[in-house]
Amino acid sequence: MRHKSDCIHFLGHIPCKPHKHHGYHCENCPVYAPIEKRILIIKLGAMGDVIRTTPLITRYKSLYPNAKFTWITLFPDILPKNEIHEIYKLGIEAALYVQNTDWDIAINLDKEKEACALLKSVTAAEKYGYTLIDGAPQPVNKLAEHKFNTGLFDDLSKANTKNYCTEIFELCGMEYDSEPYLLDNHSDKGFEWDLPKDKTIIGLNTGCGDRWTTRLWSIEKWVELATALKEKGYHPILLGGSQEHERNQYIQKGSGAEYFGNFPLDQFINLIDQCDLVVTQVTMGMHLTLGLGKKIVLMNNIFNPHEFDLFGKGEIVQPTKECQCFYLGKCKLGTSCMEDISAQMVLDAVERTLN
Repeated sequence: MRHKSDCIHFLGHIPCKPHKHHGYHCENCPVYAPIEKRILIIKLGAMGDVIRTTPLITRYKSLYPNAKFTWITLFPDILPKNEIHEIYKLGIEAALYVQNTDWDIAINLDKEKEACALLKSVTAAEKYGYTLIDGAPQPVNKLAEHKFNTGLFDDLSKANTKNYCTEIFELCGMEYDSEPYLLDNHSDKGFEWDLPKDKTIIGLNTGCGDRWTTRLWSIEKWVELATALKEKGYHPILLGGSQEHERNQYIQKGSGAEYFGNFPLDQFINLIDQCDLVVTQVTMGMHLTLGLGKKIVLMNNIFNPHEFDLFGKGEIVQPTKECQCFYLGKCKLGTSCMEDISAQMVLDAVERTLN
């Protein structure tokens, strides 16, 4: 019995889908599709950065419709399985596989040593991003130098006017054309939410993780905003994970905003998909909101605002004075300049964005 291992449907260890669904055999298979390019993407984390790397898939699919994509990450559950053929969590099994496969294109977008070592160890006709040289992360070629240097030097980072997607496309020798994020809204899982049909739903994503707490807006400001939104006739709902649970309970009690609780990732994504607009600090919730194509009001202080592409669906609200803590996890002045952002400033941005 003949088999065609160069077919995009071929799996080797189990029957392919065309055979399981239709009984096709390789000799005369009507959907036989030779792999055009084998493309490896190494993007481990953070979760939000994994989401905003997915526009590369859209571009490469337009260039090579029969490309086969393999992605190595720390967050396999966030990636759309209907768009990417193979998704592996970083580990010895994944490393053994990619190190013993010949790739047409291999891309590493992380500067962690393990990611750079993996790119260095694979065989590929074209390599992009970062590799390991003399035991340290280094650009694999000149295309990666811009983004590499903005990650090393604060003055270059502050002066940068390119958003993240523009940078990673240039790193791969391409020009970014506003390709969207790829994200599954999990509408097929039957999640149900008791939300009013006659009101605009405003999601309030109240946390920001524990790496850069300088981004955090106070509970009092969230209460003030949620109260003002209700008075305006909107329906605010509180968003967050287990870290934000107690915070959201306080905000709910102080404002009367709706809070459903915290959920597994797929259910959380589906809840965001119920919103007309989301107010968020720079965090994973921002990337999920953009991935779902929702309107957004983004509060930012410690990051270069040019880094973020909101796809024309919102605006960025920043403190009235320049932040002194660029990419710092704790405020040097004791009180974060995020407190200079008033609830009224955010409310005004919400109404401008909705209108």
